[in-house]
Amino acid sequence: MRAKHFTKFRHKISQELKPKVITSIVEEMAETRSEELPNNSAHEAATIAYWTASTGRILQAALMREIITEQWLKETGNLRNSQHLFHIERDKLHR
Repeated sequence: MRAKHFTKFRHKISQELKPKVITSIVEEMAETRSEELPNNSAHEAATIAYWTASTGRILQAALMREIITEQWLKETGNLRNSQHLFHIERDKLHR
């Protein structure tokens, strides 16, 4: 049963959080665009590719960008799943 719940959690990250993370990245890059930081489409694509490369990194970005909170993870019963995801994907996480 735990494995099914974990798999659902990973799918939820990919289907629900990934689009929100991408939107947040695009908005942030547009807001910070300047002479020094041109943030053109190539920069956006590279940033999006980096942060969406794994479900662990998507979750990490969602937490860093405050799309979700630790409280949300607790309320939805996914705190343990997030800890497990971070553990098994520790080599893919942003440092």
